Amino acid sequence: MSSLNLDDFTDLIERPDGGVRRDAEARRERQVVPPGSLGRLDDLGEWLAAAQGSVPVRPVAQPRVVLFAGDHGIAALDVSARPAGSAAELVREVLEGGRPVSVLARRLGIAVRVVDMSLDCEPDAFPEDVVRHRVRRGSGRIDVEDALTAQEAEAAFLAGVAVADEEADSGTDLVVLGDVSVGGTTVAGVLVAALCGTDASVVTGRGGEAIDDLAWMRKCAAIRDALRRARPVLGDQLQLLAAVGGADFAAMTGFLLQCAVRKLPVVLDGVVAASCALVAQRIAFRAPDWWLAGQRSGEPGQAKALDRMALEPLLDQGVTVGEGAGALLALPLVQAAAALAAELPEKPQEPETEAETGAETAEPAEAESAEAPGTK
Repeated sequence: MSSLNLDDFTDLIERPDGGVRRDAEARRERQVVPPGSLGRLDDLGEWLAAAQGSVPVRPVAQPRVVLFAGDHGIAALDVSARPAGSAAELVREVLEGGRPVSVLARRLGIAVRVVDMSLDCEPDAFPEDVVRHRVRRGSGRIDVEDALTAQEAEAAFLAGVAVADEEADSGTDLVVLGDVSVGGTTVAGVLVAALCGTDASVVTGRGGEAIDDLAWMRKCAAIRDALRRARPVLGDQLQLLAAVGGADFAAMTGFLLQCAVRKLPVVLDGVVAASCALVAQRIAFRAPDWWLAGQRSGEPGQAKALDRMALEPLLDQGVTVGEGAGALLALPLVQAAAALAAELPEKPQEPETEAETGAETAEPAEAESAEAPGTK
């Protein structure tokens, strides 16, 4: 029997400090640039201050890109532009510096961490720090079978919790969260459709590398069939992740929840991260207060999930490549908001006029003279 109690996260997760946010808003009122003139940067700076519990807000000095990787059995139905089981090739390119996220991270001076949860390759294909949390090789074909056993789902979830603790303990002050997967957007569509109570066609997108119409119809049918397996287990989020998720999805869900426990802000990338966030919201309703939506990818499932969580994307560049690249583009915006909130000077206080000073000193004298007739 499992010792994991998901209800504990509801008790452990607090909202960002509301008192600190009010202090940050008051400070913004005193700065030389009129409030509201910086648009969403004002709100971002105040959100960061509340998340950090600090006024003025501290710089985002040690951000990290964290990517959870896995292959999904559903890709065997040709629902992706990439062949099934090929996510390991993408991971290798990320590690060797040849993917968009690698280029952007290098330019921004940010480390990228890849966590293999269920790649369809031998464990010794990658360094120990990449594969040490791996749960299994690939995930089941969710239209006809469970993605994971109950034990594997719990192990993957706890691995995500452990990764969040590792990041918080190492001094990471903001995470850009993404995925490296093949078949992941199909799995994400199932989770979003199940949790939002919508049909498969509403959440079926074209994926990271756009698929043609025939592949889109296969993908829509796969999501429809998997939805039949998802709906009976909607009341148990861990069972839902085992039935129609995957090891990387379970790990990302645990990671998001534990980041909220540790008060570590997260910037979400695409539909995969958004679907895991939606599952995490079902577990702990305060958790989304610790997350930002980095970008609008154009995937209908992502839009549906973000709307349900009331998260407005920072950017709308239509980046569909996944692997955290779109969300990483939003990081300089967050850092700019922190710098403006902390470094803009406050307006000088206006000196009191002589008339105001005289009026203040005259009031006690008038009060004394008013009381004089009544004294003995």
